[in-house]
Amino acid sequence: MSASVSMPLGGVQVGSYDSYEQAQAAVDYLSDQKFAVENVTIIGTDLRMIETVTGRLTRGRAVGAGAAGGAWWGLFVGLLLGIFAPDGSQWLSSVLVGLLIGVVFGAVFGAMGYAATQGKRDFTSTSKITAGRYDVMCNPAHAEEARGHLARFSLRG
Repeated sequence: MSASVSMPLGGVQVGSYDSYEQAQAAVDYLSDQKFAVENVTIIGTDLRMIETVTGRLTRGRAVGAGAAGGAWWGLFVGLLLGIFAPDGSQWLSSVLVGLLIGVVFGAVFGAMGYAATQGKRDFTSTSKITAGRYDVMCNPAHAEEARGHLARFSLRG
């Protein structure tokens, strides 16, 4: 089903909230009231990206992180190869060889990745997208019913 040109994406606004958790709680309340929530959309507006710096990135940390990631992949590949080993002694050696090769390759690729930045990004960080406001939108045919439920929801406190 496609949206009408005159109708904004998601329908008409039936509620507006400062946090996603509040908007989610409102839609959950609509669901508890047996409202057809498939007619509802939550739209975040005034988006912003927040990057939190978590630490300094050094060559040693880059190599260590690469080695750790490589160890997991090597362990995984070693376990897969070990499953098909003809006897038990080769199973253990397959796992250990896979682990060792994974550590070496991970460390090398970690060092190469660090060198490729040429000192332009010597920090680690996490990022997330947040919205300034979350609007609960509804199909116009069901909007008044949704507004009535959400009015009772806002009175609950």
